[in-house]
Amino acid sequence: MSLERTLAPHPTENLPAAPAELTVTSTDFTDGGPLPESAGFGFGNTSPQLSWSGAPEGTRSYLLVCHDPDAPIVGGFTHWAIVGLPAEVTELATGAGSYGSQHGEGSATLANDFGTKDWAGCAPPEGDVAHRYVFTVWALDTDNTGLDSSASVAKAQFQTLGNVLARGSVTGTYQL
Repeated sequence: MSLERTLAPHPTENLPAAPAELTVTSTDFTDGGPLPESAGFGFGNTSPQLSWSGAPEGTRSYLLVCHDPDAPIVGGFTHWAIVGLPAEVTELATGAGSYGSQHGEGSATLANDFGTKDWAGCAPPEGDVAHRYVFTVWALDTDNTGLDSSASVAKAQFQTLGNVLARGSVTGTYQL
């Protein structure tokens, strides 16, 4: 089977504009650069460190989603999502995506596309182009989204759409 295909758009490219921009960074990779090997499924399955800044006044919580738009399936592949991160949480340490990790009162890790509630390590098909892993953080004006860990990532994004104060992304790549 050939994996040749056109490049998918950036996951936030076609979303409504956010009123402000967050700055999202990592000490484990640079924007557009490769993720550490340990981020790979079967190579440590370790989520990278993330930090964000620039949240506007009124930020009450955050939504984090890591999405691979380059997965050779319809809609790409979601690797990690947390809803309800408290406003005072502006960093997740390396490995914070481990199963059972707590990220503050009211937060919930949602099921990724592997069906687990943790960091689903990078797993591009062997021989495929480098995949982009886009870590997007939304600043929300609510700390009560009405969502828990049973919500889908799509529902979390849709239900918080009217609460977005700012958004920002950082992208790492991974290739086998």
